[in-house]
Amino acid sequence: MRDVAAEAGVAVMTVSYTYTRPTRVAAATRARVLEAAERLGYSGPDPVARSLRSGSTGSLGVVLGEHLDYAFEDPQAARFLAGVSGVCVENRLGLVLIPSTGEPDDVDRVREAAVDGFVLWTTADGDPVLDAVASTGRPAAIQGGPAAPGVHVVAADDRAAAHAVARHMLTGAESPLVLSQPLDRDRWAGLLRGPDTQVAFPVTRARLAGFRDAVEESGRSWAAVPVAVIARHSRDDGRRAVTAALEDVRPDAVIAMSDQLAAGALDVLGDSARVSGWDDSDLATALDFPSVRQSLFDQGVACARIAAGLTATADPVPWQLVVR
Repeated sequence: MRDVAAEAGVAVMTVSYTYTRPTRVAAATRARVLEAAERLGYSGPDPVARSLRSGSTGSLGVVLGEHLDYAFEDPQAARFLAGVSGVCVENRLGLVLIPSTGEPDDVDRVREAAVDGFVLWTTADGDPVLDAVASTGRPAAIQGGPAAPGVHVVAADDRAAAHAVARHMLTGAESPLVLSQPLDRDRWAGLLRGPDTQVAFPVTRARLAGFRDAVEESGRSWAAVPVAVIARHSRDDGRRAVTAALEDVRPDAVIAMSDQLAAGALDVLGDSARVSGWDDSDLATALDFPSVRQSLFDQGVACARIAAGLTATADPVPWQLVVR
């Protein structure tokens, strides 16, 4: 920077302002500095050094408990990230995606991330990445949980919402089937009867508990209810899970934990069963099934605002059962 200042015949601070505060430098002077910098092969202040001086990187880190392509393939994850990115755009922040897939280096990747705060996509109880995020002391928020010291949870009341949709679907049903998201990070897939609701993924746990509440309220035995568990959240996985379940059950109602899974069930069952979903996406409207409406876009906004230090808390997340 000193060499560029000497070449352009200006003060070192003028060179600094040319790159960091260009509106404070006259256009002709800025052009002279940039020409001198090009002649000397100087590309501007080192961003790492600048962040060390300022104590800020100007970026948020999004920790995904999935493979990186999930952020682009899953519609609801994409909606959540759209909310996060909107906050970044408004506040001139960068966005760093940090995959966390259970590998030993996940914790190091999080601790070494050059970001000012963290947004986490829901993960499982006991995930060491949560402790790694908390140990950085930076602002952090997680969609759906689990809770951890210093990490704010942004989530709807999934248990209450699950109870509402299950109560609606159980009316008139003789052979219900629950289509569940993964229970834990092992991602086992298969058919269970009335599984223990104390599973590692907090979102799955809350929804299973709400379904169980409605089942028992209707006078049925939870232990008799078939629950098809999928390994990955996708329409294809929903289709495969229902196809496999038909070897043991003939459902007339399918209560699914997402619209993607509900669509997969409809692909297999057609008009032979009523189906409900979750998230009230375009799929729910197009295929005309009931769904729980909760805005993952708004939850992304809330998480990002906390991670960016713009607010310390988030309002309760509203939800609504949309009946079709």
